[in-house]
Amino acid sequence: MPERVALIDYGAGNLRSVENALRAAGAEDIRVTASPDEVRMADRIVLPGVGAYAASMAALQAEDGLVAALDHVVLHEGRPFLGICVGMQLMADAGEEFGRHEGLGWIPGTVRRLAPADPRARVPHMGWNDVVPTGHPLLEPGEAYFLHSFAFDAPNGSDVAATTDHGGPVTAAVARGNMVGVQFHPEKSQAYGLAFLSRFLEWRP
Repeated sequence: MPERVALIDYGAGNLRSVENALRAAGAEDIRVTASPDEVRMADRIVLPGVGAYAASMAALQAEDGLVAALDHVVLHEGRPFLGICVGMQLMADAGEEFGRHEGLGWIPGTVRRLAPADPRARVPHMGWNDVVPTGHPLLEPGEAYFLHSFAFDAPNGSDVAATTDHGGPVTAAVARGNMVGVQFHPEKSQAYGLAFLSRFLEWRP
């Protein structure tokens, strides 16, 4: 029986593109859902996201019981979890977009506005850029598609799974235990993104 992937629908994600990419990467049973019961039954969880941090977190919390279900299956049962773009940023303690807002608090850190040292590096960071892994099994060197104005500032270097450069080093991925989050969009990153998603679907943390 194929594993069940819960793709979280909280009104803040590029859902259909992510669903299509997961299917192309080998997922057979994908449930696009905001149901806590569906989350509890899933083998793997994917949290996409585009837009503002505070609005995304509020939308996630507005789904009755969803955050509690995510906390349970990810933190306590250790099921593989993938956060994409804002879905990755929500794993942090807090975000500083339009004020300070609490996040899920799964990986220590704060999401802060990009401040490139090189004035030629524009914000938002948009387009293809190198992904430089730090040793995590899911991340390989290559180019991926980025679109963001804020980035995950992680105080523990061991939580940074990959970096990129945009007028200075920027966190491209974070990971801890059964959790991984990527700032880039695998669903827009062609062969590199599909290969990454395929590895996630096979991952046994």
